[in-house]
Amino acid sequence: MPRRFGPLAVLCLYPLAVQAGSIERQLQKLDPEERAHQVCIIKGIDTIRRDGKLPRADRLTTSTTARATFSGTQVAAKGGAVRAKSHWYALKFKCDVSPDQMKALTFSYEIGGEIPEHEWEDLGLWR
Repeated sequence: MPRRFGPLAVLCLYPLAVQAGSIERQLQKLDPEERAHQVCIIKGIDTIRRDGKLPRADRLTTSTTARATFSGTQVAAKGGAVRAKSHWYALKFKCDVSPDQMKALTFSYEIGGEIPEHEWEDLGLWR
């Protein structure tokens, strides 16, 4: 079953990224694996926007069609998704994090095809 993060993790942490001290306090409250996923989400959205692939990307999930893995200092996702302009796209990525999981160091990715809206509910995606 795909990993689901609570509303705090997916919806709230990215907007807090602009408040440096606040994001660090929120991240410290999470267990190491979830913290690694969250810093990768933040880094991923920023990287995808800056690369110009999806300049309006605003959400990213690590485990949509397959559970992402966390091993040592790397999160790897073969079944993630990224949202831009109210459309979801399949996403594969690898993200290296610091040993304390407080910072994503690298984010490499591949954007796949658009995920049809009729599949969103089953995958835990939203508008």
